[in-house]
Amino acid sequence: MYAHHSIDRRLLLVAALAATALLGCERPVSFSSEVQPILNASCISCHSGAGEGMAKTHLALDSYQGVMRGTQLGPVVVPGSAASSTLYLAIDHKVDSKIQMPPHHSDKFAQGEGKPLSSEQIALIKRWIDEGAKQN
Repeated sequence: MYAHHSIDRRLLLVAALAATALLGCERPVSFSSEVQPILNASCISCHSGAGEGMAKTHLALDSYQGVMRGTQLGPVVVPGSAASSTLYLAIDHKVDSKIQMPPHHSDKFAQGEGKPLSSEQIALIKRWIDEGAKQN
């Protein structure tokens, strides 16, 4: 009878440890299935082709390569550091209003009147950058 209780306790302990481990194991954010669709829906009307954002900054957000290339001034994503990434800072409105995205100031582009990303979308992009901004 005592051996049975000992086995039950060990099984409970193993189950508890497994559940704890799984809670801390989120799968990585996918650029192609999670980040790019956000950019497609909210950003590429200005940041692709002949869009005004593309013309002004040369930032193309219609592909991974474009995102990682950045602007005429350099990269907008620092893999592993959203806090150092202009892309994240701009969409989370942590920069001067002249470069917040989408623009919300009096001299905004005609095309740049989109609504801001949701806090969930911003958090997802932040997590993707912090995870290394992989092309996955």
